Amino acid sequence: MGELGNKKDTGLKRGQKTRTWGEMSAWLYLAPALAILLTFQVYPIYKSFMMGFYTRFDYLTDTVYEWGLGNFRYILCDENFRIAMKNTCVLVFFAAPLSIGSGLLFALLLNSNIRFKPFFQSVYFLPFVTSMVAVSIVWSWMLNKDYGLVNGVIRFFGGKKIAWMTDRHMTMPILVALCIWKGLGYRIIIFLAALQGIDKRYYSAARVDGARTMNRFWHVTIPMLKPILIFLSITTVIGCFKTFDEVYVMYNHKPGPSRSGLTIVYYIFNKFYEHWEFSIAAAAAFFLFLLIFAITLLQFLLSRRRKSWD
Repeated sequence: MGELGNKKDTGLKRGQKTRTWGEMSAWLYLAPALAILLTFQVYPIYKSFMMGFYTRFDYLTDTVYEWGLGNFRYILCDENFRIAMKNTCVLVFFAAPLSIGSGLLFALLLNSNIRFKPFFQSVYFLPFVTSMVAVSIVWSWMLNKDYGLVNGVIRFFGGKKIAWMTDRHMTMPILVALCIWKGLGYRIIIFLAALQGIDKRYYSAARVDGARTMNRFWHVTIPMLKPILIFLSITTVIGCFKTFDEVYVMYNHKPGPSRSGLTIVYYIFNKFYEHWEFSIAAAAAFFLFLLIFAITLLQFLLSRRRKSWD
């Protein structure tokens, strides 16, 4: 018994040493990536959060003389911030569901037996890998009132020219359309991979039970796509909240006619780079972080509640 006990203790110690060395090796492999993450992501987030409470400070020497909530009170009372909030929420409300719906629609079409499927996949994915600055320049040229391609087509069919870029009522439809178009290929690829991963036996069983096409879609396809729908809904909402490049390039460094394209990120950029109001920009950035975090958390809670109902 004594020898067996000694062997067992020795084996346990060796197992503990092996596990400890394995954990240390894992941390050593992760150390470079963690160092980069902490330096360029975690620390800037922490620093911008703290800067939101600076009310009087020296930016060059990083010396803070007064702390407080004055910056947060300022942005809540600022008319431009309220306009930016309104525009951004309207953009997210329309662009996010339409983006996901259009991506799913085209993915279903590509998942069927159509010709030239690889070609269409490449065409739809091309806008996602193209520079947004280049895309915005092309769109501003296409929507030009005098020599734009869109007005040229309209005039060819006998219509009147439309002031796409100078009419404040057209700014939001243009941004919604651009948000849908630029991420369409990415969502199609994700949906297409998920659709191809659904077991065909589910559809066969549904056909045997007499389910029609729409019934199979609602009771087989959608439930199987729930994790992908949650993932894309979160990433799409975050992407819409971060809209900036399109407005900055298309409207020549302006927030659109009559501030109709002013978004939260544009507001932060304007305060930080043009007015040098760093603490106000940090407060607005932290407010945006809280808003995205709350919406993401709400989406997770709703998805878990639906799962419990199922």
